[in-house]
Amino acid sequence: MKAVVVSQAGGPEVLEVVERERPRLKPGWSLVKVMGFGINHSEIFTRQGLSPSVSFPRVLGIELVGLIEETSDSQNLLVGLKVVSIMGEMGRAYDGSYAEYALVPNSNLYVIRTDLDWAELASVPETYYTAYGSMKNLKIEASDKVLVRGGTSGVGQAFVKLVKARYPHLSVYASARSLAKKDKLLASGFTDVIVDEQGRLQTELTFDKILELVGPATIADSLAHLQEGGIVCSTGQLGGKWYLEDFDPIEMLRHNVYLTTFASGNVSKTKLQEMFDYIASYHVPVGPEKIFSLDRIQEAHAYLEGKESFGKVIVLNHEKES
Repeated sequence: MKAVVVSQAGGPEVLEVVERERPRLKPGWSLVKVMGFGINHSEIFTRQGLSPSVSFPRVLGIELVGLIEETSDSQNLLVGLKVVSIMGEMGRAYDGSYAEYALVPNSNLYVIRTDLDWAELASVPETYYTAYGSMKNLKIEASDKVLVRGGTSGVGQAFVKLVKARYPHLSVYASARSLAKKDKLLASGFTDVIVDEQGRLQTELTFDKILELVGPATIADSLAHLQEGGIVCSTGQLGGKWYLEDFDPIEMLRHNVYLTTFASGNVSKTKLQEMFDYIASYHVPVGPEKIFSLDRIQEAHAYLEGKESFGKVIVLNHEKES
């Protein structure tokens, strides 16, 4: 099979496509034919050597969609079943989805019901689940004024599609580092775009709910743009900062506001199926922005890191690119 191996930290050029033996089945694990996977910023951080727990060589990839090829659990994971896998240390503690086949713990495989095609399905797991969980924790209501800090990201795009499918008249603003992608952001469902300059929103507007995807680097500024009783859900870390230093909760939350988060590792079959049922019920458009083949994995990473990046980037095996 083909697999993408990272032997040392570095830029996209360290993603090496190699031929290697398929993983051998072992007790408690299943072999999955990988039909597709999304590319995530956390994988870029890992490739750059910013994940201390990850040792190289490693096949990256924290999510996949595919078919059971072989299994050690013939009662629950029949050969040919459509499965999703996210998190569970895939692509970190053990080899992940950047391959034509992946060996995955049975406990981290979820059989789901969906009519989505492979390109749509590959766009969903990590990105839409993160956006869906954040949406629930923000307790969105039809009357809210909402800000997505990091609107051009995959999670930002998923979030606006999820909320607008249910609340088509909801006011949802996006922040971006410039107005270069304003037309794309408006076309994807946002009400307006606010420039985020050096960690500060260039507006006096305040919001009921804020999805914070830049992370600890801008949380203080996001809290300052909340209306009383509002909620910030800090889900992403696009700003490259992992922790809040000198956080004084009494001072920073003094206007009776709330700070929460969502971690996609908080996952179960029931929670995943709930999300797929929501997507089906509200006809959420879930297609990718860009599709690459496994052989073009370096190009896919370069695109996601570049200034032109927008929305969800996926890799499909056995399918055409776009």
